[in-house]
Amino acid sequence: MSITIRHLLILIISNLLVASVWAVDDAQPFADPALQARYESLTHQLRCLVCQNETIADSGATLAGDLRRELHEKLAAGQSDEEVLKFMTDRYGAFVLYKPPFERRTWLLWLAPVLLLITGLIVVVRVISKRSHMAIDAADEADQGDQA
Repeated sequence: MSITIRHLLILIISNLLVASVWAVDDAQPFADPALQARYESLTHQLRCLVCQNETIADSGATLAGDLRRELHEKLAAGQSDEEVLKFMTDRYGAFVLYKPPFERRTWLLWLAPVLLLITGLIVVVRVISKRSHMAIDAADEADQGDQA
């Protein structure tokens, strides 16, 4: 049995389509459009603790589904966005927020990219400077060798 490129493409496309189904939110939509909009907004503000680089809206992980259900229940009970976010951060820490606030506990998270960029620039400048001095020293030695 030989697998052709066409069969392979069909297999890949069907797997991609099936994989997208796993991330579908199984919660019943709210009757109130404003409440549904709040729900969707909050699902994009909370991080999946399993995937870590996805929001709970995008994640197909079981924990993300549990968080979506809990969020749905809290909004249905009449809690405000701030109350829901406070509950989630009290329970899971600031890491559950997809964009954690800039505070004493999270300063390194926010400043690490800048610090790494500055460190990288310093290293590049030092290497270039050292190599340029080595080239000048090698040229001086070559000149002195020609004069002797």
